[in-house]
Amino acid sequence: MIGQILSTLLPVFVIAGCGALYGRYRTPDIRGLNLLNMELFVPMLVFAVLADQKAPLQDYGWLALGGTLVVLGSGLLLYPLARWLKLDLKTFLPPMMFNNSGNMGIPLLVLAFGDAALPAAIVLFIVEMLLHFSVGLYMLDPHSSLVQRLKLPIVFASLAGLAVNFSGIALPGWLLESLNMLGGVCIPLMLFALGVRMLDVDFSDWKLGLLGAVACPASGLLLAWPFLALMELPGLQVASLWVFAALPPAVLNYMVAEQYRQEPHKVASLVLLSNLGSLVVMPIVLGLVFAAGYV
Repeated sequence: MIGQILSTLLPVFVIAGCGALYGRYRTPDIRGLNLLNMELFVPMLVFAVLADQKAPLQDYGWLALGGTLVVLGSGLLLYPLARWLKLDLKTFLPPMMFNNSGNMGIPLLVLAFGDAALPAAIVLFIVEMLLHFSVGLYMLDPHSSLVQRLKLPIVFASLAGLAVNFSGIALPGWLLESLNMLGGVCIPLMLFALGVRMLDVDFSDWKLGLLGAVACPASGLLLAWPFLALMELPGLQVASLWVFAALPPAVLNYMVAEQYRQEPHKVASLVLLSNLGSLVVMPIVLGLVFAAGYV
């Protein structure tokens, strides 16, 4: 079991560490790389996975509902705590809700459970991204245009992939292979960018960051537990939702906070310390998942 956990987590942190090391001595245009990734490579991977007839997406509806419950429920669950501690809700709640399902979630699930987990990872990633760019941005700016925010390549790729899958159209093997090869670039690039981004944050608000490192996975796991107890999901989907629920905040929270000038230094501490905290949380969660025999 220890070997499984290490073989899953070490590549994640080695690649992210390479990004941090490179970013320490160079100044890569990480914004440009992230833009290329989110506008080209990620949509290609999303379309390829969703359009592949080998992935019966109608079987992932309850998993998508579980992911939605974890994301939105975390905000509701932690709202009283934020009010009690007199924290700025716009600063604290979004990072607790919108987790690192892209940079860490997709690679982690694939490394832990194999390529068979990729459809579940993509479904959970799409759920988190759509909620982040709709509910999340509305929380920061209620006057922002929902239609404009949803005009994203990943949204179009998701809709096109779903349309192809449900229509029963079989795409040529060479086309799917080409899309998978190009889309496969996004996974290591996500981790590399995560490492570079970690250099931009500091420990000035370490108490808030430490609170987030505990509250983020705790709220997700508390919400996933009754849902999984009530629903009879396949073992691989159960394991995927447990991991999704324990993920730390997405780096995108920091970038969005910077854009909206919503105390980015505090959000940075939440993101940094929570991602460092995953070094402790994720081995425990993966150990429990492997011990339970879900996969």
